Amino acid sequence: MRDSSPVPPRAAQLSRRAALGLAAAVPLAAASPASAATPVIGGERLARAGVQVRAAAGLPKRLTARSWLVADHQSGEVLASYHAHTHLAPASTLKMLFADTVLKNFERTERHRVTDADLADIPEGSSMVGVKPGITYTVEQLWLGVFLRSGNDAVHVLSHMNGGLARTVAQMQAKAQDLQALDTHVVSPDGFDHKGQVSSAYDLTLFARHGLAEADFRAYCHTKTANFPAGGKKTFQIQNTDRLLTGAWGVPTYDGLIGVKNGYTSNAGNTFTGAATRGGRTLLVTVMHPKSGGSGVYEETAALLDWGFKEGAKARSVGTLVDPLSEGGASADPTRKAAKAAAGAPATAADGGGSSSWGLVGGAGGAVALLAGGAYAWRRRRRVLGDETPDGRQDRHDGQDRDDGQQHHDGQERQERHQG
Repeated sequence: MRDSSPVPPRAAQLSRRAALGLAAAVPLAAASPASAATPVIGGERLARAGVQVRAAAGLPKRLTARSWLVADHQSGEVLASYHAHTHLAPASTLKMLFADTVLKNFERTERHRVTDADLADIPEGSSMVGVKPGITYTVEQLWLGVFLRSGNDAVHVLSHMNGGLARTVAQMQAKAQDLQALDTHVVSPDGFDHKGQVSSAYDLTLFARHGLAEADFRAYCHTKTANFPAGGKKTFQIQNTDRLLTGAWGVPTYDGLIGVKNGYTSNAGNTFTGAATRGGRTLLVTVMHPKSGGSGVYEETAALLDWGFKEGAKARSVGTLVDPLSEGGASADPTRKAAKAAAGAPATAADGGGSSSWGLVGGAGGAVALLAGGAYAWRRRRRVLGDETPDGRQDRHDGQDRDDGQQHHDGQERQERHQG
């Protein structure tokens, strides 16, 4: 079923050029800090340079990512972070926002016969699931193509079903605003490299947390393999490209992993947001632009998940994942005092809180069932001003409680094809 909610006429009339070409003048390969003129969501410490962690030891020492974040899924407490609001190219992790925006607009069983127009304007070098004109697909099959193979062809078909690329981009940007994902600028629905298309570890984690509240989102991101139509009665098998879920390319599967979404472009390098449940607790981890290619993004994600499950219970919150505005999320104006604190003033001892736990449910299957029935115990949220350094160094910062001395990556992005 289509979403009948109105779209502002200006947004609805955006041309393809406007949707895919008129972006903010932000160099895509550069990490852009949240400036003093931009509100920083989630708490003052998330605006600071360097590793942010309180009352917990043992963070992995060889992290190379330019940005990362570990958060408790239920409480929304950020347990540790590094440049959480730095603006970076998101690659196909942006498809989480696409799903947050479009997933509920159609029934799973709805059918669509694909036309040539549906597949026009897909960027050259895109990851593809193999959608063909003239074949009729169910919406469920198209979403499996999005989540498992990161298929830009499936994204474009769903976008055309949703009223077109421009309308979908406008809706995604509006959804990001509602989620208070203010680091995100959407240029295309598929996450492919476009000038000005950026997000952050904080925003990607918001997208994952919001999506996991929906049963279809959870089911799709947790699916390892599926049969995809090839025409007539023929099908071919597709496999999820999330190596922590499938164990592909020699990466050990992560016990209790739920999903969520991986991505790769020549500009973004590797990005990944993962969720896992162990011992009744669900954690979210986002890793962006690690120096190590290939499976490095999964290795660093697994290391941060391991830390979160082992030491995270001791960690005191350094920030919070905020509620959507449409669900009662607070949207307080930044203050001069908050701006000063975000620029590097020492943290106070008043920052609080351990992390909430889930009921005891083990393994990935239990995690999915647990998420299906669990209600969020959302915590307080704050919106503050602040600056971040754009160079990605994991230096010691005067206002932080601990820095485990991870290494900086400012290397060149590889000019290779989009791998999803």
